[in-house]
Amino acid sequence: MSAQPRFMLVVSPLMKNSPALERAAALAKASDAALHIVAFDYLEGLATAGLVNEQALEQIRLGYVERHHQWLEDQARPLRKLGVHVTTEVVWVESPLQEILIHLREQPMTALVKALEHESVLSRLMFTPLDIHLLRECPVPLHFVSHVHHALPRRIVAAVDPFHRNDHYKGLNDRILHEAVKLANNCNAELEVIYAHDLSSISAAEFGFNNASAFFSSSAAKALFDAQSDAFRELATRNNIPAENQHMIMGNPAKVLSSYADAYDIDVIVMGRVVHRGIGQLIGSTVEQLLYKMPCSVWVVSPEDVAD
Repeated sequence: MSAQPRFMLVVSPLMKNSPALERAAALAKASDAALHIVAFDYLEGLATAGLVNEQALEQIRLGYVERHHQWLEDQARPLRKLGVHVTTEVVWVESPLQEILIHLREQPMTALVKALEHESVLSRLMFTPLDIHLLRECPVPLHFVSHVHHALPRRIVAAVDPFHRNDHYKGLNDRILHEAVKLANNCNAELEVIYAHDLSSISAAEFGFNNASAFFSSSAAKALFDAQSDAFRELATRNNIPAENQHMIMGNPAKVLSSYADAYDIDVIVMGRVVHRGIGQLIGSTVEQLLYKMPCSVWVVSPEDVAD
């Protein structure tokens, strides 16, 4: 008998409700899964309070952690009445990233759920936010919750790229579709699959042309489009996606996916995480570019065979 699926919800240290709690509870209920709610507390003012008595300071910290744990229990109580097995935990730690990763290693989870913390562009350039660190390092599916219209998703989009030129990610598209199909089935949601292809990102030199205009005015462009279309249809069909739910759209992937999600009231978009090195990591992947711009929540799948 397989173990019960389990979601981990990371909540704010400020004892405030967010749509992520409602979404995590709905997913756990629909998936017949357990839910572990954890807060990683650290309040700068409290941690560095100028108190002479260190023991008194420790008692204040313990008191805050206890109040937060009681608050989590208050949130969990109605969920338990709905039949969801909920556990709660509060950890005092200054830098939560490593603690989150340790939790995921020690307590296998189906997915990590977290409210997206909207950061300014300047802040993201100067300091890498926790959400971006998780995006790059989380070993399990990662669900960033924002712009929630329905607690349980009704419309889901899976974004794939069957023409990715890095062989390390060969199986990532199938993983994306596997996760998307499972999520859609658990939520009884509609599932669409999109391949947003951008020919402008292709170097003409790759195909033996001296300039891009020669490439796009030749039959090579049509041959490439046909090859991409065949690869996309084969991928979608292999994963039992009906033809009417397959969409191949030309354009910048970030713009295509954002526009589609907005136009069709998409609740969740399922995407793959591609690891970048060097300057590529500074630029960010498609999912990083979309994270703060999408009009819906994002479900991120990591490649199993790529070490972070």
